[in-house]
Amino acid sequence: MKKINYIVLVAGALVMLLGYYLMAGSGSDENQFNPEIFSDMRIKVAPIVCVLGFLVMGAGIMIRTKKAE
Repeated sequence: MKKINYIVLVAGALVMLLGYYLMAGSGSDENQFNPEIFSDMRIKVAPIVCVLGFLVMGAGIMIRTKKAE
């Protein structure tokens, strides 16, 4: 693998970490319900960002570089 592959892999990992960060947050406790756990950010946006990170990492693995002549 060449340097570009590693750069794309790291970029994909950072996008995935961003998605997991968007999903994280405080939850409900036994005394009080927190409706924020069902926000659009956690339910819709964050999983899409994670899937995009996985796709970028897959692309980073499959990128072919030119062979030296």
